[in-house]
Amino acid sequence: MVPCPRVAYFCMEYGLDPAFAIYAGGLGVLAGDHMKSAGDLHLPVTGIGLMWDEGYTRQVIGVGGVIEDQYPKTVRDVVRRLDVRIEVAVRGKKVPLRAWKVDRYLSSNLYLLEPEREEDRWITQRLYGGGVEDRLAQEIELGVGGVRLLNALGEKTEVFHFNEGHAVFAGLELLRQQRFGGTTLSERIDRLRAHVVFTTHTPVPAGNEVHDLDLMRKMDADLGFTDAELEVIGGDPFSMTIAGLRLARIANGVAELHGETAREMWKHVDGAAPIISVTNGVHQPTWQDARIRAALVPDKPRERQDAELWAAHQQMKSELLAEIARKTGAHFALDRLLIGFARRAAAYKRADLILGDPHAIERLFDQGVQIVYSGKAHPRDLAGKALVGRLLEAARRNARHIAFLENYDLRIGALMTRGADVWLNNPRRPLEASGTSGMKAAMNGVPNLSVLDGWWPEGCVHGVTGWKIGDPDPDDDAFDEKDTARADKRDRDLLYQVLDDDVLPAYAQRARWLDLMRASIAMSQWRFSSDRQVEDYVAKVYLPR
Repeated sequence: MVPCPRVAYFCMEYGLDPAFAIYAGGLGVLAGDHMKSAGDLHLPVTGIGLMWDEGYTRQVIGVGGVIEDQYPKTVRDVVRRLDVRIEVAVRGKKVPLRAWKVDRYLSSNLYLLEPEREEDRWITQRLYGGGVEDRLAQEIELGVGGVRLLNALGEKTEVFHFNEGHAVFAGLELLRQQRFGGTTLSERIDRLRAHVVFTTHTPVPAGNEVHDLDLMRKMDADLGFTDAELEVIGGDPFSMTIAGLRLARIANGVAELHGETAREMWKHVDGAAPIISVTNGVHQPTWQDARIRAALVPDKPRERQDAELWAAHQQMKSELLAEIARKTGAHFALDRLLIGFARRAAAYKRADLILGDPHAIERLFDQGVQIVYSGKAHPRDLAGKALVGRLLEAARRNARHIAFLENYDLRIGALMTRGADVWLNNPRRPLEASGTSGMKAAMNGVPNLSVLDGWWPEGCVHGVTGWKIGDPDPDDDAFDEKDTARADKRDRDLLYQVLDDDVLPAYAQRARWLDLMRASIAMSQWRFSSDRQVEDYVAKVYLPR
């Protein structure tokens, strides 16, 4: 591999281990896997994040099915305090920061910042908690504080990687410091761009933050720039995504299709970096069960490999079924098809799509189909919580066929992507940027059944590595409510058809299913690994062109 420049990787969250809950979902798990692979490959990548006092919600089902958000304190036995002191300004007040180094889970350097004084700890109390002012304060700490921490540590950073718009204030701080020279703002931006790269993750417009300029000034997020200067960088109101695109030399989406979507979304932005695609990957040592690797050792005869692969899958399925029984009291059958669906509870992901036709789902139940769900809604996402409520009600009515595992986290994610027979994904295209849970399932021999969105157009060979739920309709509009109703019905009917015509018949034939498992593993374990992803970042993004 070509030499990698020294990179500082900024992200709001990192998913490293279930016990260290400083992550919310896919963005954080992706960042954690990125840093694990950077360490495995001995690359000079330093991670910058925040030390969340309570992390993200622990979401449980209370009495009467009420969804409760709990916030236990973050365990700190995996971090070590550094002897550095820096400060930022928030609301006209100096906020001293302290830094922690993560000493477990990865071999790369990951530093986390939090306010030194208890009175300032509201800033990092909860990941994605609070209102707009809390978010601005968090982004000041991440971006401005992160740059100042790198300075204090003497890091000779060559490339600043902003993973999502949360980190953009690092760019303003570098401009304020005139780190790379230039006299006018235009010259300073031009010189900075050679050292900044930007990853955009969400194709949902509402997921791309904008901030009022007056509020930025109140919070000290303006860093002394005038309104006119801020407008040049991020527009008015100030868009974190637009600023990221204008401050970067190159930007990327997180799958081939997402790159196309992002280029269309942001084509109106003057001075934006070109947007390429670097498809996400997952950390194979973390997500692929060792029993799968042991079964497929090359020097074994094919017949023995198949026997061990099936035995390993059945063991992992038994472990998932035991968890379902322990948590819900439902006792599912080992010899019946188990569909897994686990991801953030957001409306566009359509977790309940398969449940929409009562007669069709009953027919599937009669053929032995079982479904296990998990998912977590943002604490203030009422639509997401309503979706979880519908899944819970469906599980209550169909306890022999549907289960819901509360408090979706890394541990449950691992159990489900190893123990399900099929991994279901049916978002409204093209709103799924990547979707790495399906990669984890594929690495464990769990074929995907998915809409051609996110990463799946790159991995799907229908009937070989898994199955597609129809082909894209160019007339679909993911944001038009009337159109989404039409698309939902079409996709639901196609989903039932693929289950009836392809999935269930294949599951009835052990040899056929083992071929699918093998093809799924072979397709995924390098092409959709975070090692490949990080190597692509070095070759396509970090190195100047």
